[in-house]
Amino acid sequence: MTTILTCTLKNLPSTSKWALRFPVRLLSCSSQLRAAPAGQTKSKKTLAKPNVRNIVVVDGVRTPFLQSGTSYKDLMPHDLARAALTGLLHQTSVPKEVVDYIIFGTVIQEVKTSNVAREAALGAGFSDKTPAHTVTMACISANQAMTTGVGLIASGQCDVIVAGGVELMSDVPIRHSRKMRKMMLDLNKAKTLGQRLSLISKFRLNFLSPELPAVAEFSTSETMGHSADRLAAAFAVSRLEQDEYALRSHSLAKKAQDEGLLSDVIPFKVPGKDTVTKDNGIRPSSLEQMAKLKPAFIKPYGTVTAANSSFLTDGASAMLIMAEEKALAMGYKPKAYLRDFVYVSQDPKDQLLLGPTYATPKVLEKAGLTMNDIDAYEFHEAFSGQILANFKAMDSDWFAQNYMGRKTKVGTPPLEKFNNWGGSLSLGHPFGATGCRLVMAAANRLRKEGGQYGLVAACAAGGQGHAMIVEAYSK
Repeated sequence: MTTILTCTLKNLPSTSKWALRFPVRLLSCSSQLRAAPAGQTKSKKTLAKPNVRNIVVVDGVRTPFLQSGTSYKDLMPHDLARAALTGLLHQTSVPKEVVDYIIFGTVIQEVKTSNVAREAALGAGFSDKTPAHTVTMACISANQAMTTGVGLIASGQCDVIVAGGVELMSDVPIRHSRKMRKMMLDLNKAKTLGQRLSLISKFRLNFLSPELPAVAEFSTSETMGHSADRLAAAFAVSRLEQDEYALRSHSLAKKAQDEGLLSDVIPFKVPGKDTVTKDNGIRPSSLEQMAKLKPAFIKPYGTVTAANSSFLTDGASAMLIMAEEKALAMGYKPKAYLRDFVYVSQDPKDQLLLGPTYATPKVLEKAGLTMNDIDAYEFHEAFSGQILANFKAMDSDWFAQNYMGRKTKVGTPPLEKFNNWGGSLSLGHPFGATGCRLVMAAANRLRKEGGQYGLVAACAAGGQGHAMIVEAYSK
């Protein structure tokens, strides 16, 4: 392992010094990853603020998250988004005319439905008088949809918002090459046969090479998987640690699915096919089988594989968000309050996936809470290595002082409170929809487990991140 890390770290000039401070330890025996001691003090204060509207989540739903290329492969994104909206209407019985605004997140847009929120809303039967817009912020697009809705309610512009997100990786837009597109546009403008023949004479076979969308940073040209591999090496996260964490995610997701805890999942009748009722990416394996897989990005010494990475996913989610007084007037018992939130951004080259590390202490300080106050953590799992690198960064005074300008570390979330019903590694990660899943998982866990505060956090492309405090509704 030392030899492998040494070889990998040679390619890490700006972060290699991190590894010297984060020794390799297995997930099962690493002190910073053990469950926190029992008997921690629970806060009983509420985060309500004077003269500020309380904003609540009434409920939220999602379609089953499926591996791309499976049952949703013949659909369009607005089909999935419409299913989430229809499911939310059925789940909550909210009258369509009460909804003031609809906001959806998405990442890889279908060009025919670039404002997928509007098309899905019309398809779900909402009035054409109900405004809708679409936001994009990589893996935190649904988070941005939610917080945009929070802002509209907090400012008094709206009382009832539907926020959600959708992604369909089964049918991503594939473009002609730039040269081919230019020729086709010029041919369309040509007025004479001579002009057309002159343009056609410039055609070359390489014009036919397609342009595929890449999960890569525009600013660095590096894929997220490659960055995750470098980050894992920089923080000395071993292959076995990553595989152990991935196995944990799948095992917990399978248990939650079998026990009916994933109550936000709604059945979806796929046109011309059977009804889909559950996520299909949950596949607990064994460490022995996972160890057989080859590195997916940095070969042959990398540690990120298909087994410890989130997979390309199709799915949609939707949430009903209201001002508390409106929800109570309509007879609803909300599930949770949406409290403080923050967005962060950092170096997209060497800190691409460290959003949770930067966002967590900021949102805790904003809310006046500590890690001990949090009863349920829901972090987006892009890669096992990303989660474990964030754990090590959060547990390091040195990293806090040298990279974050903080005096002390924030600390590591205790595992017995962390992603207890699985995460993106196992449940799936439709880029534009995951944020709502995280919030609903936190809200539902707080209700089930009797906790008060949840902390949701996620990294995103561009070196950005988000964190939010969710408070259980107890009235």
